[in-house]
Amino acid sequence: MPTFRNPRANRPHLRSVSITGVGSYVPTRVLTNADLERMVETTDDWIRSRTGIRERRLAAADEATSDLAVVAAQRAMAAAGVTPDQLDLIIVATITPDMPFPSTACLVQHRLGATRAAAFDLEAACSGFVYALDVASHFVASHTYNTVLVIGAEKMSSVVDWTDRNTCVLFGDGAGAAVLQNRPNAHGLLTTCLGSDGGKASLLELPGGGSACPATADSVSRRLHFLRMDGKETFKNAVNAMVSATHEALGRCGVTVDQVKCIIPHQANQRIMSAVAERIGAREDQLFVNVDRYGNTSAASVAIALDEAVTQGRIHRGDLVLLVVFGAGLTWGAALIEW
Repeated sequence: MPTFRNPRANRPHLRSVSITGVGSYVPTRVLTNADLERMVETTDDWIRSRTGIRERRLAAADEATSDLAVVAAQRAMAAAGVTPDQLDLIIVATITPDMPFPSTACLVQHRLGATRAAAFDLEAACSGFVYALDVASHFVASHTYNTVLVIGAEKMSSVVDWTDRNTCVLFGDGAGAAVLQNRPNAHGLLTTCLGSDGGKASLLELPGGGSACPATADSVSRRLHFLRMDGKETFKNAVNAMVSATHEALGRCGVTVDQVKCIIPHQANQRIMSAVAERIGAREDQLFVNVDRYGNTSAASVAIALDEAVTQGRIHRGDLVLLVVFGAGLTWGAALIEW
């Protein structure tokens, strides 16, 4: 059993917060690199050598983000043994909501039959799930709510420019969810470290559709409603931010990287994950990676990976688990959890 310091333990008015169940869902349609070769000027070798991605999942035309979220939520609730009437709050982290309003979380709340639950969306792009875990944990720790459902869900295929070979090869659709509750005699979520830098917002953005650039014939013709990314600068900032967040989280808890059983980085790109692992001194067997099968699912990324790591027996009770993320904003974060 690893030894660590719990930064929250010196605040006796707060209770611990644990993840008591996880679940995920990815659509059935598979888009391979070979498929992309027929769509844009690219090759399987080019994609795999630069990203590590072999295939990704795409939602059907009649599948929205809320549809993906509901299935992941139901699976997480089943794993936690929680019924809809027990949910106090639902937070959906997404940059691809069903519509600007109402929130996707409210649509999920209705579909689940969680009539007692409050609901809202949170937007921190690929960092969204960790941001939402942090927000949710404070509701439980402060005794405001007993059971909070956190979902990361994205239909990235709806905002990808399928004529841009530099970005369309990267993204996929999916959802992951976690139930947060107090579990007696457990430390649970030890710390979360969040950060942002709006001065670099233009590195990764979707410029059209908001109040700054409402939808017009001109904005559509200029393809402003699809995501844009400066890949080289995003890579550099992602590695630096994820390394910094990891060091901060581990330092707060007096933990060395070799004590962490499972490290789940945002599944953006194999080269980013490898660079982060090398900089923090992590072993290859500590990293959980599924980017080869799903690509970058944004806010759903670490949530799906966490569920798969649990299902595959990579995580057991008492293990230390590190989630570390980076996304548009710029945003980043890390969460250290005693499972």
